[in-house]
Amino acid sequence: MVIKNRKGWIKIVEAAIAIILLASVVIIVIGNMNVGKSDFSSRVHNDEISILRGIELDNSLRSEVVATSGKVEWANLPAGTKAKIIAETPSYLTCEAKICSPESSCLLAGSPDGNVYTEGIIINSDVEEYEPRALKIFCWEN
Repeated sequence: MVIKNRKGWIKIVEAAIAIILLASVVIIVIGNMNVGKSDFSSRVHNDEISILRGIELDNSLRSEVVATSGKVEWANLPAGTKAKIIAETPSYLTCEAKICSPESSCLLAGSPDGNVYTEGIIINSDVEEYEPRALKIFCWEN
């Protein structure tokens, strides 16, 4: 079997390579456009995790959170926990927190303009008594 028209196959291969190159360039350009957006959200995520870790690892703040009952809004948050959140919040963010039971939905009361970033942890009491509480922090850009 002899292939008589090799120019046709070469043109098909050239077209396929051109499509692959064009698709690669488009993917790279779109990927670079999203890098700046995800950088801010990952920065906020790390700040929120840092605040929550500080509360989680401080025994007195843990006790404050576990001692609460029902849903606790930002205005009624225990003083030490609220002070820790305010002190650790970066200047480019506004943050509020809420304490509730892990089974219930813990939502922000009002919705500020823009994106709201949230993280949460479950804080357990001690070995003898099991009374878990969910602490959620909501942050948005100033």
